[in-house]
Amino acid sequence: MTSSRTIAPRGVRRGFTLIELLVVIAIIAVLIALLLPAVQAAREAARRSQCVNNLKQLGLAMHNYESTHGSFPLGGNPGATGPDAAGSVGYWGAWSPHTMLMPYMEQRQIFNAINFSYLGRGYSGAGERGNSTGFMARVNSLLCPSSIAPAQTWYNNQPFAGNCYWASTGASVMWLGNQSINPNGIFAVGGAPSKIASITDGTSNTIAFGEQRTGDFNDSQNSIQDIVGVTNYGAFGAGDRNMIAAGSNMPTGQGGLITTLQQCAATWNSRTGGYGTNGQRSWNGRMWHVGLYGHTLGNTLVPPNSPYPYCQFWDTNADFDSGGICGLTSYHPGGANVVFADGSVRFLKNSVNYQTLWSLGSAAQGEVISSDSF
Repeated sequence: MTSSRTIAPRGVRRGFTLIELLVVIAIIAVLIALLLPAVQAAREAARRSQCVNNLKQLGLAMHNYESTHGSFPLGGNPGATGPDAAGSVGYWGAWSPHTMLMPYMEQRQIFNAINFSYLGRGYSGAGERGNSTGFMARVNSLLCPSSIAPAQTWYNNQPFAGNCYWASTGASVMWLGNQSINPNGIFAVGGAPSKIASITDGTSNTIAFGEQRTGDFNDSQNSIQDIVGVTNYGAFGAGDRNMIAAGSNMPTGQGGLITTLQQCAATWNSRTGGYGTNGQRSWNGRMWHVGLYGHTLGNTLVPPNSPYPYCQFWDTNADFDSGGICGLTSYHPGGANVVFADGSVRFLKNSVNYQTLWSLGSAAQGEVISSDSF
């Protein structure tokens, strides 16, 4: 007898069709496109949080310094007694407030490595070379992770240390203290240091430090942090690059400020002038140890991320030792962070108006500012 078996058919194997594969790829691409901005926003929030913490540390350091010394540090501390302390060059190489705050920022070893009998920028170069081990050390709390640390090299082919936070001279284009007229903010190069009692507008209403983008070191392209050289002294009633004049403080000199900003923009756009390869410099924020505009000093003359380039009042100078317009810049969308003299950190929007910003920069001009105005 013949037996029979029923043989089950094999399962049919099917692959993805081309259309199905393309649909899956398209769905994945859409999901990535939706998620990427959220991831980038989360990363920027983390970077901005770190930037805020850096400024809080600066605010705490300046108050610890004040508790020890009875005043805040100068915007530039000449103080040298060595061979580089020749004439007015002492102000050119004055040590920044950041340098003086190092022991209060857990950077005592850097502070101890500096020989303060020399200037921060030595006229003979001896002090600069001898101190390079100290001031070329990168301090993470002075670098905002949203910004870019300078990659260009200096002594021994080391990169510049970098600095993303300037000390405020106020709503002023001046830089020197102990003059007939002084900057109206907390910090100035030389002169008498500010005390809490001298900030009569209130420490919660007076900016101490603010953000700046580091320069891109590329004079062939225009960036908002570029610095243009001009000699527009007369617009403020000043006679030279130190800009010592009543009109150099706001709001008195607002007419001169508008004229100068327009001149800076015209020079910047035309890429003319003797200041840098294309009439501009993009070196700002490369050092934390020198008390000069473009490095560790800034002012509250224009709103954050202004469409105008910044200015130095000397059109053939490479070292930034003059009055200037160096304001708030950042990579944070919509504005920049500042720390006030009471140690509080706030975010200033790009849309803050000029009068409010000038009032927040000055320390003792009697302005009353409501917190909802910025």
